[in-house]
Amino acid sequence: MRAAGFQARVNELPSLRSIRSTQGVPEALASCHTAMIGGYVLEGHVPAEDVRKLLAERPEAVGLAVPAMPLGSPGMETPDGQREPYETLLILKGGGTRVFARHG
Repeated sequence: MRAAGFQARVNELPSLRSIRSTQGVPEALASCHTAMIGGYVLEGHVPAEDVRKLLAERPEAVGLAVPAMPLGSPGMETPDGQREPYETLLILKGGGTRVFARHG
């Protein structure tokens, strides 16, 4: 995210479960990284361009999630350039989701 021009502060915590719960992220979308930006939560390896779009459009939502750790997503690049298609999900208030962006 820093390389994409975002300021980031890293806090390593023993568990992110309470933050996810407080922010309204369903356990089914839980990943290895949780971030907060502009009143939204980001869960997993969310691309910077999706974050920019989220902040520009400002939808009524909890935030964005990229479940699992798909190859080729930010931070999951491979030396041979292998990529898996994946979706960034918009987390709706109440726990539902809809596709926000498709990649690969």
